[in-house]
Amino acid sequence: MMNKRQFFLGVLLAALIGGVVALAGVSFLIKPQNAGTFDEKQQASFVNMLSGENFTIPDGINFVASAQIVTPAVVHVKSQVAFTPRSQRDPIQEFFGIPDPRGQQGPRGGDMPISSGSGVIISPDGYIVTNNHVIDGATKVDISLENNKRYEATVIGTDPTTDLALLKIEANNLPFVKFGDSDQTKIGEWVLAVGNPFDLNSTVTAGIISAKARNIGILRDVENNLQIESFLQTDAVVNPGNSGGALVNLAGELIGINTAIATRTGTFSGYSFAVPSTLVKKVMDDLMKYGAVQRGLLGVNIQTVSPELADILDKKFPVEQGVYIGGVNENSAGKEAGLKEGDIIIGVDGKVVNSVAMLQELVARKRPGDKVEVEYIREGKTSKVTATLKNFSGDTNIVKREVPKSYTFEGVQFEDLKEDQKEQLEISGGAVIKMNGNDTWRRAGARNGFIITSVIGDRGRAKINNSQELIDYLSDNSGQEIVVLGMFPDGTEYYFEIQLD
Repeated sequence: MMNKRQFFLGVLLAALIGGVVALAGVSFLIKPQNAGTFDEKQQASFVNMLSGENFTIPDGINFVASAQIVTPAVVHVKSQVAFTPRSQRDPIQEFFGIPDPRGQQGPRGGDMPISSGSGVIISPDGYIVTNNHVIDGATKVDISLENNKRYEATVIGTDPTTDLALLKIEANNLPFVKFGDSDQTKIGEWVLAVGNPFDLNSTVTAGIISAKARNIGILRDVENNLQIESFLQTDAVVNPGNSGGALVNLAGELIGINTAIATRTGTFSGYSFAVPSTLVKKVMDDLMKYGAVQRGLLGVNIQTVSPELADILDKKFPVEQGVYIGGVNENSAGKEAGLKEGDIIIGVDGKVVNSVAMLQELVARKRPGDKVEVEYIREGKTSKVTATLKNFSGDTNIVKREVPKSYTFEGVQFEDLKEDQKEQLEISGGAVIKMNGNDTWRRAGARNGFIITSVIGDRGRAKINNSQELIDYLSDNSGQEIVVLGMFPDGTEYYFEIQLD
């Protein structure tokens, strides 16, 4: 029988042999520091024991596949914004030869201010979704693809109520991002944000869905108070330039358009917000088909159920979550369906409604004439009713936006002044410089967005009511020097002189 002394000697001997073997193994793995190449140096390291073949990523957190699908279809959007001078051209300054600061037209002398953001290709024939605030006021929109191809985009339509816009470039067989179902996203789900922060092309960041149906009050100035804020909230890093970019799931499907960040510094501070894809798809379909968004309205004044609201109204609500109807508009869908003040909406088309943001989003997916099933509570009893949605005018008509006809003269593109601009500026007509590709006109002071109301030549002053009148005048006065008078969109008057070819 082995005694204790023999046992301990055996253990000690085994430990010594194990140590020698370990040192020999490490010596074998580690090559000398003077290895001839970095391949040799890196192969010598024993901290990376996994090979590419053996290291696999679980499907549930595979960011690589989604990034490879989406990145080629996310574009860089650059918008030229018309520069508007603050005051009229001063004849005293001109007489004494004092340079007119407006002739510089922006920070780079001759260039117009540039805004930039991101966009997402959503069809192989060149339709692109972005944020309205990325291209708002733009007179020219340039698109850069991930492969560095450049295009000039046409603005098909915009929707300030959701801060979305639809662009189109003339190209085919483009990579695009497939729409996903934002309703199916879950809080805690992994997502990727793809865009161009700080003009850095094709940047991918990862995060999770932090919340859904967020209202953060950034679209308060929308006409008729029809803004829709029902954002997906995420902690994926988003910064200036990401606006209009893609928020996608790990299948590479579009579940949102990145729109805003929560910040006190102007850069990412922890959370960002995206318009959900179900709403994006509806708005894009409307803009493509009609040029304008078709909004179906229930026609009720609403507030989110909360203890605070219960205290204000001195009521005891039968539920903790829902949407309280504070009033019903005359001739509205809600009125005709029988909804009343005091009702609490708890569902639409079978989907649970817990907040104003959720209700607004669900209704905003519909068009005038569409029917919705509204579930509500009245005096403790739950009921359902079907409402036929109406538009802002109180009917079910579809409204199409008329696309203005453009006219071109020597590389300068003109467009008739729109009716709402005529009313706003209190003028009977004019021709708007839509795009200026003529260096002579540009040096003379012509800027995109400038409204031409009259011209002066050898035959005296001629009033300009539309683009065709301007084209006719310019054609009839070739070779002459004329004075072009008009104003910028804010009403600031201006003029410039031009030598016609």
